[in-house]
Amino acid sequence: MLATQKPKAVILLSGGLDSSTVLAIAKSQGYDCYCLSLDYHQRHNVELLAAQRVATALGATEHKTVQLDLSLFGGSALTDSSIAVPEQESQGIPVTYVPARNTIMLSLALAWAEVLQARDIFIGVNALDYSGYPDCRGEYVKAFQQMANLATKAAVEGQTITVHAPLIDMTKADIIRSGHALGLDYGLTVSCYQANQQGAACGVCDSCRFRKAGFAQAGVVDPTPYVGTSSGA
Repeated sequence: MLATQKPKAVILLSGGLDSSTVLAIAKSQGYDCYCLSLDYHQRHNVELLAAQRVATALGATEHKTVQLDLSLFGGSALTDSSIAVPEQESQGIPVTYVPARNTIMLSLALAWAEVLQARDIFIGVNALDYSGYPDCRGEYVKAFQQMANLATKAAVEGQTITVHAPLIDMTKADIIRSGHALGLDYGLTVSCYQANQQGAACGVCDSCRFRKAGFAQAGVVDPTPYVGTSSGA
């Protein structure tokens, strides 16, 4: 008797804490995982090396990195070197927001999912411990899913797409506890918006602050290498 084929899923994998946790969750749910990363000429492109490490460690079936230079548009501290990454908490949507980034990444994931005949896409957006980005909200994810099921040949022919955002209502501490329970090595990941080429984190940007607080609140040792130190906690 032939073994039951696992359902395929496309996992958006940045190499950061959240997306890596999502990959671990998808694997634990029995999906055959196809990971997709985006090299958009981000300031912290060392995260792409982290994505490769995580995809390999968690046994992804395939990992692709798409090249798309969003620095041509700029408009974000992550794509324009003339805009400084904030090192203190700010009001409103911060300058680290990359215009339309999640829409672009989900669109690429949707294209690959249709080719793979996969009906599931996973993204690591979170609406609690995050920087206030508009494309990290539950209503955004639902809207994209609705659009995906109007826009693709597969969906029109009955193979509807589900966009999973398993972290959407979780605190950073809950996310870390979940990944830790699944055996994810967070030392493989890079979250810092201005990490150096060795992956050492600044410790003061929005992403670092949320990450550090999450490990402390979760009661899990922080394996993050910070500039000037060997590890976090």
